[in-house]
Amino acid sequence: MTKFSDLDLDPKVLKAISEAGYDTPTPIQAEAIPPALVGRDVLGIAQTGTGKTASFTLPMITMLRKGRARARMPRSLVLAPTRELAAQVAENFDIYAKHTKLTKALLIGGVSFKEQDLLIDKGVDVLIATPGRLLDHFERGKLILTDVKVMVVDEADRMLDMGFIPDIEKIFQLTPFTRQTLFFSATMAPEIERITNTFLSNPARVEVARQSTTSDTITQGLVQFKPSRRDRATAFKEKRDMLRALIEREGEECRNAIIFCNRKMDVDVVAKSLIKHGYNAAPIHGDLEQSQRMRTLDGFRDGSLRFLVASDVAARGLDIPNVSHVFNFDVPSHSEDYVHRIGRTGRAGRKGTALMLAVPADDKLLTAIEDLVKLEIPRVEAPEIERREPTSRRRSSDSESANTDEAPKRPRRSRSRAKPAPEVVETAVAEEVEVIEPPIPDAVLPAAKPADAPRRGRKGRGRDAGPGQVGMGDHVPDFLLRSFSERSGS
Repeated sequence: MTKFSDLDLDPKVLKAISEAGYDTPTPIQAEAIPPALVGRDVLGIAQTGTGKTASFTLPMITMLRKGRARARMPRSLVLAPTRELAAQVAENFDIYAKHTKLTKALLIGGVSFKEQDLLIDKGVDVLIATPGRLLDHFERGKLILTDVKVMVVDEADRMLDMGFIPDIEKIFQLTPFTRQTLFFSATMAPEIERITNTFLSNPARVEVARQSTTSDTITQGLVQFKPSRRDRATAFKEKRDMLRALIEREGEECRNAIIFCNRKMDVDVVAKSLIKHGYNAAPIHGDLEQSQRMRTLDGFRDGSLRFLVASDVAARGLDIPNVSHVFNFDVPSHSEDYVHRIGRTGRAGRKGTALMLAVPADDKLLTAIEDLVKLEIPRVEAPEIERREPTSRRRSSDSESANTDEAPKRPRRSRSRAKPAPEVVETAVAEEVEVIEPPIPDAVLPAAKPADAPRRGRKGRGRDAGPGQVGMGDHVPDFLLRSFSERSGS
């Protein structure tokens, strides 16, 4: 069996590894470190949680042991897709390089430019960054990448597949052609692999497990249920009820858990719902302040926070030990994310459980996931929850059970306005004035109608049927009946 002492690493690095409690490298470490130490490009593919970060951190520290960085000119560069993953790489570097004099700088969003500029101006051996913040520093004239000797792209498929291709290409153009390039990822689709071939020169391909496989230490389960109603509000509420029922059914085995949602707004809603029902939970997603995100992660790591409700910002590369459960509140939109999500549990040989909630609309996404992992996810019986009865049913059942004597029905009001009867009006007018009907031309008169013919009125107006009137009828204005004396001389 290979040991770290057999890998030709720097003695100071071996000392730090021993103090960290490690003795035997993982398969990806044992196969990726030797070609990296001799200067070859490496394409590493392995399941999440198998130690890929140390696979490039350890040889990078060993190769940089000689030499000194100049101001604004880092000697190595590590690119990560998220702030959390970049911060984790920085933590690993601190652990393994603590007996060396190598320096580092972490360039991520949410941190002051001024503090980062001060570190860069001093000169750093290792620069760990997200692509956006790295290019911001370069465009401000604070960074020069012509002295980069080793370049690492962590979670390469995510970096290239999720819109980072222009940034990655620009960064590669800013680095020297003679650099050494290391790519590491848990998944590598064929079309993404073709892109990586443009960046790597005759790489040593290290694949310790079949692509897109899940760990055998993870017990997977799929809970399928049909919401009582089709509207999203009802389905969303019943999914939250189902999530809490699953947590309660797992009992003491669910020591802590990460709950993944597809949308940031759903992360906030699910976290507030859990807090409302007495669960110790907090959200984490890309719209939160970096300081708040780091506090939340630290609380989850030290055990003061039990449930972490997250978007996919926490699905890639985060090494959080002893996560007992992963709940997929939503079926991932991208099938590769399923592998990364459930990889947050069952790490380093530990046992873990991953449960996923699905509704009938998720069938296509489920098929894509099962095709990717080449495994049918075991179906798990859904726990009983209190479902909301449709409003129409509740009203009908209430009306049937209600006693008519106790609750008499109120008569329905007609929308039509009450109008006085025509007969009353005609009588009143006839008593006051003498009606003089002017002659009307025959051409104006309508065709005669039977006396009993119903009157056609506007729909819904509630008019009484009766014979139609021509002209003013009996309703002659009073001013027309007044007599006026002729003016003299007119």
